[in-house]
Amino acid sequence: MKASGLGWAVLLVLLGLVVKGKAEIYIVTVEGEPIISYKGGENGFEATAVESDEKLDTTSELVTSYASHLEKKHDMLLGMLFEHGSYKKLYSYKHLINGFSVHLSPQQAETLKRAPGVKSVERDWKVRKLTTHTPQFLGLPTGVWPAGGGFDRAGEDIVIGFVDSGIYPHHPSFAAHHDDPYGPVPKYRGKCEIDPDTKRDFCNGKIIGAQYFAEAAKAAGAFNPTIDFASPMDGDGHGSHTAAIAAGNNGIPVRLHGHEFGKASGMAPRARIAVYKAIYRLFGGFVADVVAAIDQAVHDGVDILSLSVGPNSPPTNTKTTFLNPFDATLLAAVKAGVFVAQAAGNGGPFPKTLVSYSPWIASVAAAIDDRRYKNHLNLGNGKALAGLGLSPSTHPNQTYTMVAANDALLDSSATKFSPSDCQRPEVLNKKLVEGNILLCGYSFNFVVGTASIKKVSETAKALGAVGFVLAVENVSPGTKFDPVPVGIPGILITDVSKTMDLIDYYNVSTPRDWTGRVKSFKAIGSIGDGLMPILHKSAPEVALFSARGPNIRDFSFQDADLLKPDILAPGSLIWAAWSPNGTDEPNFVGEGFALISGTSMAAPHIAGIAALLKQKHPQWSPAAIKSALMTTSTKLDRAGRPLQAQQYSETEAMKLVPGTPFDYGSGHVNPRAALDPGLIFDAGYEDYVGFLCTTPGIDIHEIKKYTNSPCNSTIGRPSNLNTPSITISHLVGTQTVTRTVTNIAGEETYVITARMHPSIAIETRPSAMTLRPGASRKFSVTLTTRSVTRSYCFGEITMKGSRGHKVTIPVVAMGHWR
Repeated sequence: MKASGLGWAVLLVLLGLVVKGKAEIYIVTVEGEPIISYKGGENGFEATAVESDEKLDTTSELVTSYASHLEKKHDMLLGMLFEHGSYKKLYSYKHLINGFSVHLSPQQAETLKRAPGVKSVERDWKVRKLTTHTPQFLGLPTGVWPAGGGFDRAGEDIVIGFVDSGIYPHHPSFAAHHDDPYGPVPKYRGKCEIDPDTKRDFCNGKIIGAQYFAEAAKAAGAFNPTIDFASPMDGDGHGSHTAAIAAGNNGIPVRLHGHEFGKASGMAPRARIAVYKAIYRLFGGFVADVVAAIDQAVHDGVDILSLSVGPNSPPTNTKTTFLNPFDATLLAAVKAGVFVAQAAGNGGPFPKTLVSYSPWIASVAAAIDDRRYKNHLNLGNGKALAGLGLSPSTHPNQTYTMVAANDALLDSSATKFSPSDCQRPEVLNKKLVEGNILLCGYSFNFVVGTASIKKVSETAKALGAVGFVLAVENVSPGTKFDPVPVGIPGILITDVSKTMDLIDYYNVSTPRDWTGRVKSFKAIGSIGDGLMPILHKSAPEVALFSARGPNIRDFSFQDADLLKPDILAPGSLIWAAWSPNGTDEPNFVGEGFALISGTSMAAPHIAGIAALLKQKHPQWSPAAIKSALMTTSTKLDRAGRPLQAQQYSETEAMKLVPGTPFDYGSGHVNPRAALDPGLIFDAGYEDYVGFLCTTPGIDIHEIKKYTNSPCNSTIGRPSNLNTPSITISHLVGTQTVTRTVTNIAGEETYVITARMHPSIAIETRPSAMTLRPGASRKFSVTLTTRSVTRSYCFGEITMKGSRGHKVTIPVVAMGHWR
């Protein structure tokens, strides 16, 4: 991936030499412990470290004085090395990692690398966004919200931090209701920036923190204050959408074009929202800004972090996926007791496309839920062509003449505007179109976003058409068509063969003179009603775009002994709040709601559900929450069949194939079961460091550099990390892994069974165990290669409890002879 130094050339006078170089942004870590792991030892500063998963009191005198001590050291180091004005420090990182980001020349970066006390200097890289009916689909109103006191208490006093594109604070999804006011949350210490335009506070009791981070974006010359807003205001739409999915108010009517598409609700409608804007509309974001946002969110006291952002691809300047400033910051966040949900990425359906790698993060894949929108165009020859169109129908029992845009040109010079895509009403003849159905062509302009379905509907409306048809004549593989709500009858025909049926009928029915001009328009048709969704039994399914495993441990794409993604959640066609300023989706410009897809939408589902678990079990560690979500997830769809995954067929059309843990992790989230999982697989900071220390190819000095912890692990191999999944990428002969479960319910006896693909033998010991409340027990799983298949084999371990609990974990292995 290209580094993100977009800055200007800076003339530097360094050590008496005149050096020319293009300034770039670097993230630097230095010796000395960050606040979270400082155990004392520096003269005059007492320890600030917390035990694993404990909350840090960042207001204490100890913490604030040590923080300012670290910042002074960062400034001193830069001041000693470089002339004032030849560099710009952007942020000091003090809580989760000890270091800073700085804008300077590559030559200065080389000098920094050699300076005493400097551990690493890495060029910044970019991240991007990983672009409602789901509460009902997930069973929250009946199965989960009552346990938290009903929807009006679900998520009470839990703070979810969103590192995203900001928020539109005036949206009804984020309103604070006067009849049920929010009290203060003493544990949260974040601040609320003031909107420089309206001079109004961004916070209202529901939104309790709002800050923005753009120093790296500004230094790189990428920030444009007129569209990016130098405030937490959402200039994109994405941040408002993700915040509403996780924590939007319950029962907000989704109205567009005079139709109500249902009522939207967040997963935890009473949770608080803390906004850390670090993502921008045109360029995504810079890791230096994102790390500063995460550092601040943890300092402020969020309980959950929702990250719908990730690297464009693995950062090439770090040797391992798990060790870079971004993942190391998230590891420290987990150490501070914060649960992190991150979008898995949208590079599917191809293998090894994940951009969320580390065991301390919950990596979320995207599912299609049970709601589908369909529509059809009825032709005068009796054919009905299926398509997408969230629109009302034309007048029932009536047909209308169809007029192609190319046949309605005012003059032939208009062809330079590609008139067939119906973006400009002024080039078409209103007299010909009025009262008829306008036929338009789906050009490449729609793919790149310079044309939109919204604009087609506006053109049709301006010309007095009764409706429009947008027909796709050729399509590149993997093009994703989502239904777009429009105010007049309209349909998108996505199947090229159906488009050909339409063109053939239109040509046969439309007589022309010898010059090709239409004599009379005789093709007729009508558009059906596409406003009502059809609920499907074949749900959930893994969405085509959702990134797939196997997980990788380094950038030569070597397989890791760790399963990713972790879990599947709804991420396709999700209705949620939108920012009217947002231009990220051309079809929703100026709207208050949007219907969009992406693992970006799946991650906040998990963040909101995690808030419900945290509310019920405040003492649970991030690993315990993740374990509860994973071990209770389902691998069956609504019809009771094994989960399926969307995939390409040989002809590059879409087909369904049986899903595997590389598609869905442990399965599709089941919030009701997750509230009472019976057993949990717990892990803490030391366990994660042990995982790093045993992963092949990682230099122990690198680990010390990022974690400030020595390698004295006893786990032996990375596959022994106590995760609710087992992965062995290179199984030679026989290997035994161990897991420890902790009982968080009443005394119960569990019977352990395992099944695996026949090419690998699996055995568990013991076959049963009884655990008292709070007790932990170890069990072992032995895998043996029977035959080599040169592909991964899948299985699972099931632990059935005598009191009705059921815990399952996926097993993934590839057998080798040597």
